[in-house]
Parts: sequence; structure tokens; C-alpha cells
Amino acid sequence: MTMKIDELLKRLENVKTDEDEKRKITEYLAKIFSNGDPLYTFYIMTKDRKIYDIGSYEKLLKSNKISPNDAYVYVEDKYIIGYNPSSYFYPFLIDRYLLPFAYLSKLGFNSLEAVPTLGLKYVSMVIHFNDFGRIVVEVADIDTITTNTNLPTIVRNVLSTKDNLSTIIRDILGIKYYVDNSEVENIASQLDSQKLFAGHDFDEARDIINRYYAFQEISLAKEVEDIRDAYDYIFKPYRVVYDLKTKQFIPA
Repeated sequence: MTMKIDELLKRLENVKTDEDEKRKITEYLAKIFSNGDPLYTFYIMTKDRKIYDIGSYEKLLKSNKISPNDAYVYVEDKYIIGYNPSSYFYPFLIDRYLLPFAYLSKLGFNSLEAVPTLGLKYVSMVIHFNDFGRIVVEVADIDTITTNTNLPTIVRNVLSTKDNLSTIIRDILGIKYYVDNSEVENIASQLDSQKLFAGHDFDEARDIINRYYAFQEISLAKEVEDIRDAYDYIFKPYRVVYDLKTKQFIPA
């Protein structure tokens, strides 16, 4: 019995530590990305908290100035014009490519926005709402997300269908770990079409959320509640909202 209690206390401590780390990363990203307009869309934050756009990170990898194991957070920085409820309340729903790019990166693949990040632990969405002076940031554990979205199986199934000629050519050219656009699109489409949110796929969930908040369709209240519960279970995100005028965090 003592061992079971000790194990439970250790697990609770690990959960507390993980939440504290996500909080620190989320608040750090909110402050960093609140300064100026974004020049790129996707970034890598390394374990020493330096942030690089994908191109700069890749150059450092090729010059051996950093290691793929140094990567820690895959970040998407996105601007939203006006008010979009699904983007504001559920950031991880709004881009079907973020999770595939992040997961392919963690696996060591290259593609348009994937680059080897073997040490990757978290994925983050940073959303700018400049029209009303706020930034919303969520950070989630990439292993938790990929498991709960069935992404490993999707990626494995898609990449196992590579035709033999294509694979041979890639091997000869030394780009064995390259994923082409059609494969990324296939992965994103399969991910997007899953009924993960109380029987709704990503598109349907976004539509219901926007109709409920923007058009006051109160009959959708129960569906929105169920979608929220599914979202929280799947992503388990840490969330902050940062006010650009006061430079303070406000209730999320």
C-alpha cells in the first residue's frame, strides 16, 4: 500500500511539474510574440528558449551549430482579422497542418514546414487578435496530442504507401526522410476528417462554435459543451490571454 501511495504522489508531482513548465512556456511565448508583426508562420523554440523561424533553424542544423535534440517547442504564429470565436477559444482547431508538421518534425522528417526536432516536447499555437488588442496562446504536450488524435497511425499508413520508384530516387538523392506535399495533405486530411469532437470533425466543430458564439444559436449550447470537453481531453492545453495595451495577462 505504501508503494502505491508513493507512486501516486510521484505521478501527481510530475503532473504539477509539467503544468508549471507549460505555464512558463505559454507566458514566455505570449510576451515574445507580442512584440511586432510576425515575419514567418512556424518557429522552433529550443531548450535554451531561443526562437528560430524554420529556415533559420534548418541552416543551424546543417552547420551543426545546434542539434535536433535541442528543439523543444514547435510554434505556429497566426494573425486573425476581426473576431473569430473558434480561433479565440479553441486555437488548435484552426490549422489542419500544425500537428502534422510538428509530429513529422519530431520523427525527424523534412517537408515544407517540417524539420528534424527530435527533442520536441510541446506544440503551441499563438493567435493575434490585434483588432481588440489580445494574444491567445496555448501549449500542449505533443505526445498527448498525437496519441489522442491517432496521428501516429495516420502517418504510418500514409508513408507506408510510398511507391518503390519514389523511395529509390529519394534514397539515391539522400532525402530518404523527405515527405512531399501530397503526403502532408493526405495526413492533414485524414486527421481533419476524424470525428474526434463529440461526433464532429475539425471543420464541423469550428462551424458549431462560430455559430454559437457569433450568431447566438443557443440551441447549440450542449454541443459546444461536449466539443469543449473533447477538446480539453484531446489537447490538455495550458492557455493564457495577454492584453497588448496593459501588457498583462487577463482571465482566459
